[in-house]
Amino acid sequence: MTFEIRVICRPDDVDRIRQALAAAFETGAARRYPTRDGKRLRLYVTADHRHSSTHLAHTESE
Repeated sequence: MTFEIRVICRPDDVDRIRQALAAAFETGAARRYPTRDGKRLRLYVTADHRHSSTHLAHTESE
């Protein structure tokens, strides 16, 4: 199931946040838009849950 994550952050935090999200989820390209105050960014990332063989094996055994 695909979903979208929105994060509002300082511009210097964008790379760290993208890396953390990519480590936790399958992610697409991040879209960046400035906030109304112009001091922060709205970061939109399309994501999906990671599918690991361990998780699938566990699900099938239940």
